[in-house]
Amino acid sequence: MLTLKDLDFPYPAELVAQSPVRPSRVMWVDEKPCEISLDQLLQKFNPGDLLILNNTKVLKRRIFVGDLEILFLKSENLLDWQVLFPASRTKIGDWIELPLGEKIQLLSKGRPQEVRSLRPLSEEYFEKVAEIPLPPYIQKARDERHTRNEDSLWYQTAWAEKSGSLASPTASLHFSKDHLEILKNKKVQIQLITLHVGLGTFLPVTTEILSQHKMHFEDVEIPFQTWQAVEDTKSNGFAVWALGTTAARALESAAAGKFEKTSQGFRGATDLMIAPPYDWKVVDRLMTNFHQPQSTLLALVAGFSSLEKVKSCYQWAIERKFRLFSYGDLSVWIKGKDQP
Repeated sequence: MLTLKDLDFPYPAELVAQSPVRPSRVMWVDEKPCEISLDQLLQKFNPGDLLILNNTKVLKRRIFVGDLEILFLKSENLLDWQVLFPASRTKIGDWIELPLGEKIQLLSKGRPQEVRSLRPLSEEYFEKVAEIPLPPYIQKARDERHTRNEDSLWYQTAWAEKSGSLASPTASLHFSKDHLEILKNKKVQIQLITLHVGLGTFLPVTTEILSQHKMHFEDVEIPFQTWQAVEDTKSNGFAVWALGTTAARALESAAAGKFEKTSQGFRGATDLMIAPPYDWKVVDRLMTNFHQPQSTLLALVAGFSSLEKVKSCYQWAIERKFRLFSYGDLSVWIKGKDQP
């Protein structure tokens, strides 16, 4: 039974990356961890392998109002919104003034809170007044509440296309379209999925036993041609590489029957939690950043390898001053190595 304590590890605060460094360092995990270059990583792909990318695009949804920092999560009608903000000093029924004369009224507390705006809050409005919701630990490491101008480029992937995410699929930040051309020239297939990162990435695990944690749903779309490529790759004995935990979770959710399959592929929402022990059906290689302690993303990587190996490899990387988390370095894992 996996606990929060099992997923804990110490790290020096100065290793939290405040900006990207390119090319990034790569921890390759086979029998033992070792450091390779990004170019060497590309050479480890074989002709016939399949690389899956997430083409989600991060929304500008964080609004600052005086001392308040409000994250707008989702809405069905642009009037009624789920939001996150420190609401201890705000009463039900209170109005909050937003930039450009807009207002929201607090309807209910909780995680998330529910508010209603006087007028519809469109994406054009958020583009004018909101910021990209950088992870709070980057704000803390910088000692800056607001994003920098460069974050608008740094925190979007080179293939960000479908708007809807509240966080970046950060493993993709290590790669450019030029890297994809190198892989295509090696006869590596490249296909897209869409997973919009949601509320869960901002909320900590609050149960001591991980299996009791409630995962929030995230919207997923897997085109028919992507799933066909997955099936062909698996049947031909080649490797499926997932660039990031979002790509991995989308693929494994489809294999687990989380979505209804149509002629267009898969579309739906997943609340799949992946933690050890886990029987992976699709992904053979996982490329991902270093994840925070006590997180479901760390549990996912542990489910791909093993908790013992992940923690020992993280310690190896920390001793060698790999940069951590969203703007940090890359790790690459091979399915089945030291799985229980």
